Amino acid sequence: MRFIKCVKLLVAVVVSLFILWLANKPRNTHDDSGWDLKNDDVAIPIKFGKNQREYIDSRGIHVVVGRYVGDSLPGPSHPNLTEEVLNQNNFNPIPSQGEWGEPVAILPHEHSKSQSLYRIHRFNLLASDRIPLNRTLPDIRKPQCKALSYNINELPTTSVIIVFHNEAWSTLLRTVHSVINRSPPKLLWEIILVDDASNRTFLKKPLEDHVSVLPTTIIVLRSEKRIGLVRARLMGAREATGDVLTFLDAHCETTDGWLQPLLYRIKTNPNVAVCPIIDIISDDTFALLRSFELHHGGMSWNLHFRWFGASETLMAERRGNMSIPFRTPVMAGGLFAIGRDYFQEIGTYDDQMDIWGGENIEMSLRIWQCGGRVETSPCSHVAHVFRKSSPYTFPGGVNQILYSNLARAALVWMDEWKEFFFKMNPEANRLRDAQSIRSRLSLRSRLKCNDFNWYLKNVWPENFFPGPDRFFGKIIHRATGKCLERPLGGGGVSQPIGRLKLVPCVQQWFDAHLWVATWNSTRKDGRTLPGYLMSDESLCVDHLDGEARAMACSGFSKQLWHHNLRTNAIVHGNSGLCLSISRPPETPGEVSVHSCDGSSEQQWTLQPEKWS
Repeated sequence: MRFIKCVKLLVAVVVSLFILWLANKPRNTHDDSGWDLKNDDVAIPIKFGKNQREYIDSRGIHVVVGRYVGDSLPGPSHPNLTEEVLNQNNFNPIPSQGEWGEPVAILPHEHSKSQSLYRIHRFNLLASDRIPLNRTLPDIRKPQCKALSYNINELPTTSVIIVFHNEAWSTLLRTVHSVINRSPPKLLWEIILVDDASNRTFLKKPLEDHVSVLPTTIIVLRSEKRIGLVRARLMGAREATGDVLTFLDAHCETTDGWLQPLLYRIKTNPNVAVCPIIDIISDDTFALLRSFELHHGGMSWNLHFRWFGASETLMAERRGNMSIPFRTPVMAGGLFAIGRDYFQEIGTYDDQMDIWGGENIEMSLRIWQCGGRVETSPCSHVAHVFRKSSPYTFPGGVNQILYSNLARAALVWMDEWKEFFFKMNPEANRLRDAQSIRSRLSLRSRLKCNDFNWYLKNVWPENFFPGPDRFFGKIIHRATGKCLERPLGGGGVSQPIGRLKLVPCVQQWFDAHLWVATWNSTRKDGRTLPGYLMSDESLCVDHLDGEARAMACSGFSKQLWHHNLRTNAIVHGNSGLCLSISRPPETPGEVSVHSCDGSSEQQWTLQPEKWS
């Protein structure tokens, strides 16, 4: 028995030493970003690292920046954690932990404690508290970016505004220290910390004492009651005196050279909001994962923010110089810089939006439609802790707050497309009449802004929204009377997420049964010109080895189809094959691609739906 105990003890010691070695091993020089960095002119997608796959789904890159929400519902937010535990600051850094963005390993006997503390912030607090406030991170910029130089004396200064509510000491202060350590002192005018009614004791005087001795001006503003992200940021903006406002979330880490590209772009074009590349800090291990550079921000039919892969058009725009900023139709909203004067001129935030949610959609539409630009600077990298869920809740429920905010954005900026949004969103439609938007409509008139149709055509030509020159509706198999349905989940960026299926049609609007086709004219032979067959979440019908699959829209010709009005066939442009019901031995109910033969299996009815 004693021998068995000794063996178990020895095994435990060996396992522990191995885990510690993993946590402290030298930084791996192999790039696991999913992009080939050897070719600096064009980043070529190779594969996604296994750790990055956690952040990808059928909609694309599903991490969302700025998950800052409002008051908790009545009752304790952490029912199994005492106030004593919540108010403890257990920051105890170990110099080697997390260096160069490597993961922090939790030993087996610590898992229970780690899981208990995880519930406070929805990230691994035990791991975060072991990482120094000034940990080193790799410089993951492209060589073209590293080669750029900036005249510091000619760049504008910035006020960095960070809103927090009951943030962990280690993540909040690591944000602050990274900004100080990696920003030229001449450019960093001040840091403004806006406390949205935190009740953690260590975020009171201990925080003020800590920042008071740091080598830059740090202002701590406190709200006595919860006001939410939008109003807290406005509170910080009113106090700011730097030339540029740079908004960061409270759990970020800036990397080398992050600030200069943002300020330089604003110097060359004052009417721009510019975002960094947002890299991923794992909520579990706090490892740094290089993000996906070839993407842009957009929105779903429900006006939820999404990352979408770069289209052929966007890649062509960047092919000459991968270091220049590129357009993004919608910004994530958590991290961006904007000129202080321009922020005021363009209408700041809509201060009638409550707590958090939709403000990034509204600001993006407003800037673009009113003559400005929203861009991503590929030479600026800021890492952000991405959580899979939020530690807080919305007052009155998420639907009441979020859909009120989105209803405001749609009513002011989307013109006839607002009716499409409200048909897709009954919850928002229920709240539309309660919105007072007169002041925002007056702002739009005063700024002489373009309409939403202009935005779709000029800013986001890759969009998958319906339009006056597009088909929108159901695609029905004539012989079976069933609807073409897109897959509802699985897969990832640029990966097929599943076969298209035929299912019984439903009377009400169901987004998986609704399609947009960009073919919009007819030739003499009765065929439309080729176009894309798209659905929500930027999914396109693609021909893959005889299968009809939904894949991320790419803008490439292999996703082009045309509609033959004489034979009622939907024909693949490159191969000339027809969309068909599956034939034995294929799975019944699925859709395939076969040689066109004029059979009833290949005949489709396009049933339009009124969207506006």
